[in-house]
Amino acid sequence: MKWQNRERSTNIEDRRGRTVKRVGGGIGILGIIFAIIAFLMGENPLTVLQQFQGNQTVEVQQKTNKNEDALKEFVGVVLKDTEDVWSKLFKEQLGKRYIKPKLVLYSGQDQSGCGIAQSATGPFYCPADQKVYIDLSFYNELQNRFHAPGDFAMAYIIAHEVGHHVQNLLGITQQVEHRRRRLGEADANRLSVRLELQADFLAGVWAHYDQKLNNVLERGDIEEALNAASSVGDDRIQMQSRGYVVPDAFTHGTSAQRMKWFKKGLETGDLNAGDTFGATNL
Repeated sequence: MKWQNRERSTNIEDRRGRTVKRVGGGIGILGIIFAIIAFLMGENPLTVLQQFQGNQTVEVQQKTNKNEDALKEFVGVVLKDTEDVWSKLFKEQLGKRYIKPKLVLYSGQDQSGCGIAQSATGPFYCPADQKVYIDLSFYNELQNRFHAPGDFAMAYIIAHEVGHHVQNLLGITQQVEHRRRRLGEADANRLSVRLELQADFLAGVWAHYDQKLNNVLERGDIEEALNAASSVGDDRIQMQSRGYVVPDAFTHGTSAQRMKWFKKGLETGDLNAGDTFGATNL
């Protein structure tokens, strides 16, 4: 993907290396010193000591991984491209204003509007705060664990999460969650699959228009994205982890389905072609 020396999004929150710890228990030497000063000045030292008791929350800034700096720039370029494409499509095809999401970079774990974000869960979108959460170490995991190398493989992942943001803005996410609460687990999972496959389709739509607007694609990029879509299919992940598949437990779709819908969005660029909920053959 052609991304070097291109404009980056300003909607990135870099929280890498920040951890929040609770420090509590002891009064500490500083509290004792202030208590002595208060006593010498005729004040009640117990009042001072009480102020130093209890837990305190402190933020500890750790060093960030310098090897991720270039990847941070890449993520910023991809996010900017999604902003440009979806702003254009919302205005011209939907008659709406596109609200740009924030993208949070974190390391290890972080607090999101949907609970604790952990690197083990991979990138995700939180509708509650309209933010995408990514631990950049996932790029290495995408290459090593999922065997899906390449910058456009990562671009597909980002575009998929932004696709969830598009669904949220259009009210699709809320409708699905309302329906899921009234269903059993297996049926709720099947509905989640359709939501995820539509996000794959929207990622393909983004790639379609990004190529038209910015001519970003290089040889092998589409294959990288399709490989990434295949690598995160439920059947493939379950086979790797369990040795067998449980279709009723699928929540994102099979490898074949994820490739199919991404490719459909890429080839058509037609938002009307992405009705995964009405499709009889996923």
